[in-house]
Amino acid sequence: MKAAEIGRRYQDFFVSRGHTAVPSASLLYNDPTLLFVNAGMVPFKPYLMGEQVSPWKRATSIQKCVRTLDIEEVGKTTRHGTFFQMLGNFSFGDYFKTEAITWAWELVTTEQPKGGFGFDPDKVWVTVLGPGYHPDYPEGDVEARETWLKVGVPPEHIQGRSLKDNYWHMGVPGPGGPCSEIYIDRGPQYGPDGGPVVDEDRFLEIWNLVFETEELGTVRAKDDFDIVGPMKMRNIDTGAGLERIAYLLQGVDNMYETDEVFPVIARASELAGRRYGADHTDDVRLRVVGDHIRSSLMLMTDGVTPSNEARGYVLRRLMRRSIRSMRLLGVHDPCLVELLGVSRECMHTTYPDIDTQWDRIKDSAETEEANFARTLNSGIQLFDMAVAQTRAQGGTVLGGDKAFQLHDTYGFPIDLTLEMADEQGLSVDEAAFRSLMDAQRARAKADAKAKKTGGQATTAYKALREMGEIPFVGYTDLDIPTTVRGLIVDGHSVDRVEPGQTAEVILDETPFYAEMGGQDADAGIISAPSGNFDVLDVQRPVPGLIVHTIKGSGEIAVGESVEAVVDAANRQGACQAHSATHVLHAALRELVGPTATQAGSYNKPGYLRFDFSSAKGLSPELKAEIEARCNVAVRDDLAVSASQMPLAEAKKMGAMAMFGEKYPEIVRVVEMGGPWSRELCGGTHVERASQIGMVTLLSEQSVGAGTRRVEALVSTDAFAHMAGERALVNELTGMLKVQPEQLTERVSSLVAELKDAEKRIAALKTGQLLAQAGQIADAAVDVNQVLFAGRSLDGTDAGSLRTLAGQIRDKLEGRTGVVALVGGSAAKPALVIATTKQARDKGLRAGELVRLGAAELGGRGGGKDDLAQGGGSDASKAAQALQAVKNDLGRARG
Repeated sequence: MKAAEIGRRYQDFFVSRGHTAVPSASLLYNDPTLLFVNAGMVPFKPYLMGEQVSPWKRATSIQKCVRTLDIEEVGKTTRHGTFFQMLGNFSFGDYFKTEAITWAWELVTTEQPKGGFGFDPDKVWVTVLGPGYHPDYPEGDVEARETWLKVGVPPEHIQGRSLKDNYWHMGVPGPGGPCSEIYIDRGPQYGPDGGPVVDEDRFLEIWNLVFETEELGTVRAKDDFDIVGPMKMRNIDTGAGLERIAYLLQGVDNMYETDEVFPVIARASELAGRRYGADHTDDVRLRVVGDHIRSSLMLMTDGVTPSNEARGYVLRRLMRRSIRSMRLLGVHDPCLVELLGVSRECMHTTYPDIDTQWDRIKDSAETEEANFARTLNSGIQLFDMAVAQTRAQGGTVLGGDKAFQLHDTYGFPIDLTLEMADEQGLSVDEAAFRSLMDAQRARAKADAKAKKTGGQATTAYKALREMGEIPFVGYTDLDIPTTVRGLIVDGHSVDRVEPGQTAEVILDETPFYAEMGGQDADAGIISAPSGNFDVLDVQRPVPGLIVHTIKGSGEIAVGESVEAVVDAANRQGACQAHSATHVLHAALRELVGPTATQAGSYNKPGYLRFDFSSAKGLSPELKAEIEARCNVAVRDDLAVSASQMPLAEAKKMGAMAMFGEKYPEIVRVVEMGGPWSRELCGGTHVERASQIGMVTLLSEQSVGAGTRRVEALVSTDAFAHMAGERALVNELTGMLKVQPEQLTERVSSLVAELKDAEKRIAALKTGQLLAQAGQIADAAVDVNQVLFAGRSLDGTDAGSLRTLAGQIRDKLEGRTGVVALVGGSAAKPALVIATTKQARDKGLRAGELVRLGAAELGGRGGGKDDLAQGGGSDASKAAQALQAVKNDLGRARG
């Protein structure tokens, strides 16, 4: 059974039982606690946690997910994959354990011709919460056990397990409850008998049914938490792994061999000339490629581009692990786009967005593969330097810190480093490497947990949200009377705030715009009977709740009548900048192309920053054209309008949406000049484009493979910038005594004269320098029958050092001689090594010697056997660098 058919059957089954089919959310789901959606329940969290009322009583979904914490295990086990699809059915205060268990059993065991998955009932095992682990379940989850018995599971196939195995929570305060897992016995060839408690390779989990029943407070560990009390509404949250079900039903050994992954492995095998199944090491590498290529494709489809930060870093790591694996398989030619194309054919029927985004995906992949090729070369230089240092110290083991640096900075997998070290006759301190890797993972997990805890809505927020959604009236009103609904200090609800305290205030309604959609929060004051409070920040910590951070010299109490006053000038500046962002987006799509879609933005009064998808930078001419197009739109005084409509209708009329943003069923569409600029947007805007005033582009640069960033000034800030440039032009024209239109020609003439003067000075210095060649050659000292001519020449550039080294070598020709010169600047010292033919005949090679000296300077180097160059960052170690080269001559001749 194909993977797509498994998903269709699952969804059809639950739709026929009253569930609404909910489309998969983007992997970039707007959740501050997550980089990516990592579980099927993530899009339903606000409903499961009681933060929002679910629009459905029953729902089912096939959710795209990405997890990378165990990325090093990919390819080695049957269970670890970075991208997977989670099948889920959800009940929000509707059905509970009996229906969830009965339907799961029915779907799992019903014969395939009748619409089920057709698993042999005798092969099904289940686990439930066992006795003695939970105070509310002293006998274990009796209801779940009895329900499984009723549907036909024999008692010996029902196993009780601990909280660690059969209790679910999110790791933070919120819902929790016992769970029941479904396993399939794969047969004795996969491990010993005895059920999941004995072997989870033979008995493979395919489905987890979670019965949310209680509200948790502090959560210290999987099996250590405080129970606040029962939930107001019991929920069902289930998750079944599509890929696991697929490889069981397709009769293959692991998820990598399923119909949506294996075609990539097959093509990678052809390119490498390796047969899948013939060699375990090759198979692991091929499975890494199969998994990571699909994950990369799905992430790029949802708008991620390779970079060194956050989501982009995860994508870059996946892509580079794929490239490295192919190189280890012997494929050094570019292959990323071809493999992504194979994955596209496997996935585009289920996810048609892949086809619409393909040109952007292809461009991004080509750029990343080319960039990584250059990075690999740099990493190889670092590796060579580490090898040289190890040998110079008489060692045979490459340090674990060097292997970790190669992995962390250049993306070298440990097996590549091991292979390269073995070729050099060295081993690697793997224990130290593993220790550093474990420490890094621990930091990553701690950081993820901190983010998760920090982003989790507190009990105080939830209680205030349950009192009703906070209306935002700031589209039309900037000054309103309202009432203090709640006050929070240091995460705890209070009745009153003392003078001088910083607090969070929640009003019954507010004109203050909370930071969202790239737009900065409003500024202003909240006026209470005891005085005014400055509004320092405005956020939406949970959907429907607007929280103002305030500080003042008076007191403020819950229930008080106050006046909320937005700073009108600041709001107008925010409107100008946000509207200019829309104008810039439309101009980019018009002049760069439809693939120049928004990848992020930030705007505040007078300034905007806009990221967009593009593999190429903007030429000065195109940048000027885009700026001009923006200001034409401003001059034309385009009408700006906002309207509410269903999301499907907005998408049908072509409204632009941000990747990863969660949009409600009814959305706000902002238009400028009709269809020219039409975007989903909740921000504030000017009424007509002329109110923007002016747009001035400041800069354009890369912020990651396939992503560019434009910065611009708006309104009076743009005028002030132009006035400053005009004053600078006036100052320069006065200084040079030319008209403004003659300024470029005059400056170009001065620059040319300066360069000519610098060349003449350099020629004089070179002449003086070369005059020392004979003197330095004559001063060469004998080091074990090798003439060593070493000299430190402060301030001499690398080019002159190379020329001088050649001259000195010529004077030593016919003898065994090595020349070593150190120069450059204090911040960037340079080292040049030259060897005579006789020296090279005796095994003295400039490329090897320069690495030793450069290491002393805090850098690296390389080159040919007769002439090589290196550098570093510590010119004070010039003498040590020369001595390192000299010492090696002694060992070489000893």
